[in-house]
Amino acid sequence: MKMEITADKTALGRSAAHAGAAAIRTAIQAKGEARIIVATGASQFEMLDALMAEPLDWSKVSAFHLDEYIGLPATHPASFRSYLQERFVARAPGLASFTPVNGDAPDLAAEIERLNRLVSAAPIDVCFAGVGENGHLAFNDPPADFDTEAPYLVVELDEACRRQQLGEGWFPDLDAVPRQAISMSVRQIMKSAALILSVPDARKAAAVKGAVEGPITPDVPASIVQRHPAATLYLDPDSAAGLDRSRLFTP
Repeated sequence: MKMEITADKTALGRSAAHAGAAAIRTAIQAKGEARIIVATGASQFEMLDALMAEPLDWSKVSAFHLDEYIGLPATHPASFRSYLQERFVARAPGLASFTPVNGDAPDLAAEIERLNRLVSAAPIDVCFAGVGENGHLAFNDPPADFDTEAPYLVVELDEACRRQQLGEGWFPDLDAVPRQAISMSVRQIMKSAALILSVPDARKAAAVKGAVEGPITPDVPASIVQRHPAATLYLDPDSAAGLDRSRLFTP
């Protein structure tokens, strides 16, 4: 795992997007297509804006997303499908495909079977993601399941995760935050050829320290990325504040 600390959130987003776009172009050149995973949340705002400014042939890119709340319709303001439709799909001209996670599907088992079949059809080239305040990776809250091979699964959201969603302004109160989600599994995320992790803000500093300097443990789900051969953690000064500065690469 590599780390890069940037001057601020805007620079973080540019650096992460530039690296991700380069990996997408490499995949297209090698295979004629790229398959990517895109994430949501406040941590991805600047990265997605910068990614949309990159010169990419979106007609050769197929996209999946990490997770979605169970029971929340796509019309809900906090829906990740709504988020990605507005901030990614609508801005990626000619996108080859986007596979939504339908958290309000009437048959969740059938929906997960559909997702697992589609995402497993070919390797994932780039995964854009973040790290939660509780150290989660996607919606794999601690203690995360590091063993399941299923690409997607139903997970329980812990209170720290739900309070993060409330604190970011997606819901009016804690009771409104769903308690379950469909999430991409840890093992599926780790199968991505490249991991681009955008993690700004002081509220992520403790999670970053645990993920980077602590042991690899399900109690800090993002710590698993220490084992990934091509993961880069993009930080700003606030999110990197708790780290041993000698370990950071500052461009």
